[in-house]
Amino acid sequence: MAAKRERSRDEKLFSAAVLRRSFELRGGEHGAGFRFVYEGVLRDLGLEDREVSEYLAAHGDEVDAAIGRGPRP
Repeated sequence: MAAKRERSRDEKLFSAAVLRRSFELRGGEHGAGFRFVYEGVLRDLGLEDREVSEYLAAHGDEVDAAIGRGPRP
């Protein structure tokens, strides 16, 4: 059995950004659930919300494409 490969920092940021953007598109009714899940993911990945925000600003179109959305306006 092969050893599990450690994900790169960019892969971790991409994953967190996809999660965050997916919840943003759902609207405010999922706010409490999102915060609980998102904060746990950030903790598990060793990331901060600021880092994910910066990643989204630089790679938003890639994140949107991954979740089946077109480029952001």
